[in-house]
Amino acid sequence: MKLSFFKVVLFIISSLSFSAFTKNMAIDPDNLFPKVKLETSKGVIIVELDRVKAPITVDNFLTYVVSGEYNNTVFHRIIEGFIAQGGAYDKDFTLKKSNANIVNESGNGLKNAVGTIAMAKEMRPHTANRQFFFNLADNTSLDPGRKWGYAVFGAIVEGEEVIEAIGKVKTHYDEALGWEDVPVEPVFLIKATLLPAE
Repeated sequence: MKLSFFKVVLFIISSLSFSAFTKNMAIDPDNLFPKVKLETSKGVIIVELDRVKAPITVDNFLTYVVSGEYNNTVFHRIIEGFIAQGGAYDKDFTLKKSNANIVNESGNGLKNAVGTIAMAKEMRPHTANRQFFFNLADNTSLDPGRKWGYAVFGAIVEGEEVIEAIGKVKTHYDEALGWEDVPVEPVFLIKATLLPAE
């Protein structure tokens, strides 16, 4: 029995969609809540990621982790009582390469509560790629409402005191960069490691 043209096209589209989905699940695919160890110049933070609610965002983050792209980067923007942002620049503040932007998963039900990790983005909704931030407070203004929010994809399970210490470092306006909220003494993300599944 011959398939109609419409059914053939539908089959091809569904196959491509499944292929894209399995590609996104390529890193530690059987672990719904992978943990990542972040060794910083202020101490160790361990985050548990939520692949159930943020599968695209989690796999994007893990792609940078397992490739070593987050190693030897800096937290370039720290605002006490708000956020600590990093993942994009090396120790010389050279912008590192980024993969493609990802779909904004901010409507997943996870809130920008203190101790959570979320993706940074530009004003347009689907512009997150490698930059992430930790919420240093309950930042409800970053949650979605009538506008797109910032996608939360995990939370700190160990090292809350470390992110608190990072959040209190002295910052200034860096004239060379033209940025506010730059740490006077750099805060490094020395190494990011995907931990074995429990």
